[in-house]
Amino acid sequence: MTRAEALKLADEEGYDLVEVAPQAKPPVCRLMDYGKFKYEQQKKAAEARKNQKIIEIKELKMRPMIDEHDYEVKLRAARRFFEEGDKVKFTLRFRGREMQHQHLGYELIERIRKELEPVAKVEQEARLEGKQMQMVMAPK
Repeated sequence: MTRAEALKLADEEGYDLVEVAPQAKPPVCRLMDYGKFKYEQQKKAAEARKNQKIIEIKELKMRPMIDEHDYEVKLRAARRFFEEGDKVKFTLRFRGREMQHQHLGYELIERIRKELEPVAKVEQEARLEGKQMQMVMAPK
């Protein structure tokens, strides 16, 4: 039908004439309450935003000569973060003469990787930046 007829029909019915497929030959239009349609779209978008999980990066700081119990506490915290769906950034700080013993830091990072392998994967390999060694792990 012509544009004028379609507009007249929409006006009689109390609806809006909305162009659905402008690239089609002839263009496809639809009779609908456009205000209600926009409202429903906003509701769907708000619902989608509400259900999104924002992934955070949690940071656990430790030293190369960390005590066994402190290490276990940090590992427990990391497991909890992975269960919540967050990434974990492990940071080893070297102070003073500890810089001469970087191999201890690499051994500690490797131990963390092996113990958390069932629940997480390495996203960023361990690397030394200044006086800190960092590794990022993400939940599987």
